[in-house]
Amino acid sequence: MQKTLKHATEISVKFSEVDSLGIVWHGHYVRYFEDGREAFGKAFGIDYLTVYNNDYVTPIVSMDCKYKQVLRYGDSVIIETEYIPSEAARLNFNYRLLNAATGEVVVTASTTQVFLSRDTFVLQLTNPPFFEDWKKKHSLA
Repeated sequence: MQKTLKHATEISVKFSEVDSLGIVWHGHYVRYFEDGREAFGKAFGIDYLTVYNNDYVTPIVSMDCKYKQVLRYGDSVIIETEYIPSEAARLNFNYRLLNAATGEVVVTASTTQVFLSRDTFVLQLTNPPFFEDWKKKHSLA
């Protein structure tokens, strides 16, 4: 079984994130995934600035999201972010959002990001050297 890395962070649902039905509008979950990726990146040394300072950007090219429960204003949400290793030059993440009070799974999702040259936006077909080093550091390569 291949090793993965996981990180959890907790946020609170803001009033501006709910719709007229009083529940979190579905589009805000995309930002929750990004909050999870940013917390993961800071915890494991692969944050956006590290990628950028190594002359790359990592846009999302694929996302899948399954809504299971609702969130409301004031709810606390645990964002579990799991890096899924791949030999390809990409970042794969799985997410589980849990209602912190009940432990219920609210959303499951996955995203895929690719590496582009920061200046030319050319798709990288091989892993950038800094990313290979990161994978070795965390026993993922």
